[in-house]
Amino acid sequence: MKMRKLREIAGYVLGGLMFVLLIPTVMWLVSGRPGLRFEVVPVVRVVFSFILALLGLSLSIWSIVYMRHKGDGNPMDAFGHEVAPRTKHLMTEGPYRLSRNPMLSGSFIYYAGVCIWLWTWQALLVFVAFIAIMMLQVFSEEKRLRKDFGEEYEDYCRRTGRFWP
Repeated sequence: MKMRKLREIAGYVLGGLMFVLLIPTVMWLVSGRPGLRFEVVPVVRVVFSFILALLGLSLSIWSIVYMRHKGDGNPMDAFGHEVAPRTKHLMTEGPYRLSRNPMLSGSFIYYAGVCIWLWTWQALLVFVAFIAIMMLQVFSEEKRLRKDFGEEYEDYCRRTGRFWP
C-alpha cells in the first residue's frame, strides 16, 4: 500500500514538473533564451499570455483533482502503460462535461500562453510537436476507454468534444 502511494505521488510530481516546467523551459531554450522581463515583453502580450497560462493551468488542475476524487484514480497512463492506478469510473461531469480531455485542453491553453509570451516560431514548433505526441496518447487512451466502458464511452463521445465543447 505504501509503495502504491509513493508511485502515485511520484507520478503527480513528475507529471507536474514535465508539463508545467520542462516543456516551457524547452520552448524558451529553443527560442534562444529571450528576455522574459516585463519591460522587454509588450504589456498586452504579458497580460494575454498570463491569462491564457492561468486559465490553462486552472483547467488542468481542476481535471486532475476531479479525476482523483470522482474517477477514483489518476491520469498517469502513458501510451497504454499504467504508471499509477487508472480511474475506475468514466467521468462525464465537472471539467469532463466540457471536454473528454480537459487536462490536455488546459495544457494546450497554457502552452499557447507560453508561445505568446515567447513569440517565436521555435516555441510554436515545440508546441506543435507536443500536440502531435499527445494525439498519439489520446488515440491510445480512447481505445482503452472503449474497451473498459463500452457503449457508455461511445455515448459520451457523441455528446462531448475531444478537446473543446
